[in-house]
Amino acid sequence: MVWDQSCVVLSFDIFDTVLWRRVPRPTDVFAMLGARLRADGMLAPWVTDATFRRVRIAAEQHARASRGALGREVSLFDIWNAMPSGLFIGCAVQELVAVEVAIERELTVVDLDIAALIAAAHKQGVRVILVSDTYFTGEQLASLLERPELGPLSDVQVFRSHEHGVDKASGLWEVVLEDLGLRGEQVVHVGDNEIADHRVPAALGVRTVHYERIDGDFARVLERERQPLDWFGPEDPRLDPDLGDVGLTSLRARTLTAGSGRGSAAEDTAWRYGAAVLGPVLTGFAEWVARTAHESGIATVWCPMREGELLSELVRNAAAARGWAVQAKPLWLSRHVTSLAGLDRFDGETMSEFVGARYQLTVRQLLTMLHLRPGDVPAVAANLDNLLDHEDIVKRVSHALTETPHIRNRLAVTTTTLRERLLASLRASGALGAGEVMLVDLGWGGTIQRQLARVLTMAGVDVTVSGLYLATDERSVWGLMSGLRVEGYLGQAGHPREVVGPLVRSPEVMEQCVNALCGSLIDFAEGGEPVLGPHAGTVAQNTQRRAVRDGIVAFQGQWNRYVAASEGRWPELTTSARCRLADILTCAITAPTVEEAAVFSAWEHEDNFGSAAVTRLVPDDLVPAIPYLSPLDLNDLHMRDVFWPALIAASDPQLGAAARALSVGAVTPSMFESAGERFDTHLRFRTGAHNWHDGPRRRVRINHNGLSFARMSAHAKQDAISAVSLAIPGRPAVVRIDWIEGIASVYGSQNLQVLRWDQPDDFAGMTFADSTWLGGNLVEFHAPHSAVWLPMAAFTQKRVTAIQISVAFALLPQSRVGLSPRLPAAARLARYTGRVREEYQAKGAVGIAAGAVRVALRRLGSGR
Repeated sequence: MVWDQSCVVLSFDIFDTVLWRRVPRPTDVFAMLGARLRADGMLAPWVTDATFRRVRIAAEQHARASRGALGREVSLFDIWNAMPSGLFIGCAVQELVAVEVAIERELTVVDLDIAALIAAAHKQGVRVILVSDTYFTGEQLASLLERPELGPLSDVQVFRSHEHGVDKASGLWEVVLEDLGLRGEQVVHVGDNEIADHRVPAALGVRTVHYERIDGDFARVLERERQPLDWFGPEDPRLDPDLGDVGLTSLRARTLTAGSGRGSAAEDTAWRYGAAVLGPVLTGFAEWVARTAHESGIATVWCPMREGELLSELVRNAAAARGWAVQAKPLWLSRHVTSLAGLDRFDGETMSEFVGARYQLTVRQLLTMLHLRPGDVPAVAANLDNLLDHEDIVKRVSHALTETPHIRNRLAVTTTTLRERLLASLRASGALGAGEVMLVDLGWGGTIQRQLARVLTMAGVDVTVSGLYLATDERSVWGLMSGLRVEGYLGQAGHPREVVGPLVRSPEVMEQCVNALCGSLIDFAEGGEPVLGPHAGTVAQNTQRRAVRDGIVAFQGQWNRYVAASEGRWPELTTSARCRLADILTCAITAPTVEEAAVFSAWEHEDNFGSAAVTRLVPDDLVPAIPYLSPLDLNDLHMRDVFWPALIAASDPQLGAAARALSVGAVTPSMFESAGERFDTHLRFRTGAHNWHDGPRRRVRINHNGLSFARMSAHAKQDAISAVSLAIPGRPAVVRIDWIEGIASVYGSQNLQVLRWDQPDDFAGMTFADSTWLGGNLVEFHAPHSAVWLPMAAFTQKRVTAIQISVAFALLPQSRVGLSPRLPAAARLARYTGRVREEYQAKGAVGIAAGAVRVALRRLGSGR
């Protein structure tokens, strides 16, 4: 319309269109104004920022209400005349008004896209006007609009609601069209307000462009971040008294407006996650890294792959925007390679520690990792497909690898060769060219930094290894104790816990979004080329990951545009903004939206530490448990159960609402606990014939569906698990057991075996200890210790070394003093039939015969 001159006049709203503020809401300026007046000695010291904001809002409302028949439009002087003079110290109204105008000038920013449109209109000879609902006078508005970017507006006509006594929704548009002498269709108007800038002028024929500031999806994101959206709602205590929110809310909104609506709905959700969540966080992190390196005199920082591809780009962009002479380059490193290159002792204990750090690693994979063939270690040849998840096999394999000199020599050659290739790669990249290698990574434990420092020490390379991370947990203390610089942006050494805890508990989506689309480093070839492991993820996941990265880069691009345009005056994200960025990230982790959950729950994540294990962020085996979960049950789930528990909550509306209420502090954890004494589901397991061991306990909770869930694991250190005892309610109760599922690790197999009990015949074959099977899936537990026994060996026919038990149930509590009448047990025939079926499935006809003999002996012993 501008370029083809199909409009005569191009009209703009001023606030939140031509100009926007570096605060989420216009009324947030008032809290900052109170802080400024108090600091300047103009406001009574007892008046807080929040109090002053309330008074300023009330004064404006009073001034408007006092106009009566003259209408509700007021000037800034009218508002200040309504302020209680007793709050101020020796200053006239004109001085107070001048301070408010000055702080508005500091906090308002020219919208660069709108400025470009105004410049284009000016170049094409299209007339530009401004139409605004405002209490500022013409002189005050002129001071706010006097910016280099808005040169063409120097003599523009401005229609102000205060000047004409009516606002845009109740008559100003008629004034505009009459004054211009134009029909509505000859005017195009751009503004943010749905009614005043869109519906009302459109009804008069004006062509409108709704320049929406915050769309519905982003509003929901702000709500989960506890960001007040109501202009007249409570104060936001996180605002910096000088910098506001440094423009984060507005720039996130503008990035979303400019780029949403790409590809499929899933791609759009992924892109928005990058633009509104990870983009701001990583832009701040990159800016902090660039400044830290600049101040430390570090010319180049090194970003370990796979995160390094994106992180190095972000750091380079940040440094360039700020004018700092800092470069960032990717570097091939991994936990696996640095740990193997750092091995220098080959005894059983060291090898056991090395092997025990891996997850779902088989003996065969271990040998391949160590460049050994099965024939080199005959003692383990029969166990190649065994998972190294059992203390007994870990010890035996570690002993076999270290018991003979020639195998130890082979291991020394392998680790030395890898160490030399790693060092050659580092030298070729230039990373060892200075006295310090500064690594930049997402973080958590600083493992790569610590292991690389060990490798360099072993090789006699006098280079310090420092690390800058998004956040680090308690494990980073090991590096700190070694004298290493291990520094975090949002959190350090596990503090603050409310930030580091959620991030370290569910880091996988962050890692997947940042990682390059390639496998992890597992070795170096003889020529120094990186050898990569398999790359997990479907075509859809990789497309969505690219969309997230595009969103991240889009936000940083938007941010850096304003950094460049400000000529050094734009605030940094290195100080007070960290708290807001931490809230953005932790709220996204603890309360994902339904749309985010639908995208990310199908993503896969590889172990990235030597094994080939690949797991979905929300495993399939947990999906049936969702109707049984309460918000606190999510906290009981181990990281190996589910990487991101909040995704489970987001998939169920009621569970998600409860989890969100808990995460924002709207309710206390006690809301989801049973009143009175605590009761636990208790797992015990038997090894051998008679050795019982106490296992974990899980608190019995009843969720919004009246259902309960518990998941517990048992690991046999040496012998095999032969039976599991489940005291499900932990108190007298009638329990409906909907299903019990066991996932067993079987000695000699890398495949997990799934066992399930959910049919009446399954329950008939169980052993009931001080409990009674009532038929179907009902069991009465008579005491806190009452239990059902699950026969492991009978189902697997092999040695079970570890088992994870999940039980979904509903309970009806009974009297603890035994006054409740006992219900009749299931028919004896049904019990015997179930037991015979179990014996036959486990041991065939011989099992049935053996069972009959045992029954006969018991009857003889009892004299029957």
